[in-house]
Amino acid sequence: MAIVLGCIADDYTGASDLANTLKKAGLRTVQTIGVPAADYRLPDVDAVVLSLKSRSIDPTKAVALSLAAYAWLKAQGASHILFKICSTFDSTDRGNIGPVMDALLENTGDDCIIVTPAFPETKRTVYMGNLFVGHIPLNESPLKDHPLNPMHDSNLVRVLQRQSKNQIGLVDLATITKGATPIKARMKEMARDGVRAVIVDTVFDADLGPIGEVAADTHLSVGASGLGLGLAQAFVKRGRGGTSEAAVVPLAPSAAACLAGSCSQATLGQVTAAEKIMPVFRLDPADLMDRRGAYLDEIVVWAAERLPQGPVLIASTATPDRVRALQGRFGQAEIGHAIEQAMADLAERLVEKGVRRLVVAGGETSGAVVDRLGVPGFVVGPEIAAGVPVLGASGYRYPMLIALKSGNFGGPDFFADALKLMD
Repeated sequence: MAIVLGCIADDYTGASDLANTLKKAGLRTVQTIGVPAADYRLPDVDAVVLSLKSRSIDPTKAVALSLAAYAWLKAQGASHILFKICSTFDSTDRGNIGPVMDALLENTGDDCIIVTPAFPETKRTVYMGNLFVGHIPLNESPLKDHPLNPMHDSNLVRVLQRQSKNQIGLVDLATITKGATPIKARMKEMARDGVRAVIVDTVFDADLGPIGEVAADTHLSVGASGLGLGLAQAFVKRGRGGTSEAAVVPLAPSAAACLAGSCSQATLGQVTAAEKIMPVFRLDPADLMDRRGAYLDEIVVWAAERLPQGPVLIASTATPDRVRALQGRFGQAEIGHAIEQAMADLAERLVEKGVRRLVVAGGETSGAVVDRLGVPGFVVGPEIAAGVPVLGASGYRYPMLIALKSGNFGGPDFFADALKLMD
């Protein structure tokens, strides 16, 4: 059976967020890690979220990975492709959103497509083309200090135009509130002037309905899980969705561990809250860079001694000032890569010591961990927080429950909430 919606996600936590959203909206959904192998048998589902780790890599490599994902999804019969990006438009002036969008556009017959990272439920909105985090413009929010993709401009028309070879336009809120027909008319008018992609204002939950209706009539769209929700609602309304798949099968009692590699303010607060209920090892990046293997050995010993008594948390979080200092000493790419690989190494070694419930915070960290473990796919389970479900490992050598969260997602007690749902 052909799928109705194929999604290319540029990181693993964003993929989980989207898969969770589609499932709740009524589309039977599976999340895969990378382009599936030739012998992979796709279940009878309505949507596939294909997870890549392409957000912060070289744009040329991101394009190649995305085109391979596009080809696989089209071969499964997908009538629409959503290029899933972060709700904070994580990217630099080199990309990777623009270059990937341009490459995918060349494979469609669309005159003009919709782009929006907005998801009002998670307080990500777009007004007059400017992205807001809550009531704060993106460039005034903590995302201005993102270690990989600092965001210094909230105007997405300008941001995307700097990345794309195509002309970018704006459909404002006054048009959006009038419904799908006026949105289509405005896009058609702009397409005649050479515009190939439009940022659409999205302020209220109700805006996602008409936006999804319009996007569903094209072959490609670009956005976060809010756009995924609009698309899912449109396809279910058209009778092209089924009931969501069964819940994740519970595990027998097993060891649990949490890994935090994000430096977001949300994760910093979540780690502090977790110290009240579990042992926390605060990984020192400087020690990691200086002592590498020996330092990781010490952390594994520390964790192994405590796992029989309950969950543990290993965190490599730091304040923005501390991050800048470390980047100045060791190099931005070098310190980021070292932390990601350290977390992946720790995850692998902890799983071998019996950990079967694993919570990972941070998009890049989650990608590194899942890649190292070699989990081929996930069944989507119950929601921990908005955009973060429990995932049951599918086709893996051990039965496992995993949660992958973007740094800014979840409430103060996220780690406790995640572990409770995994019991």
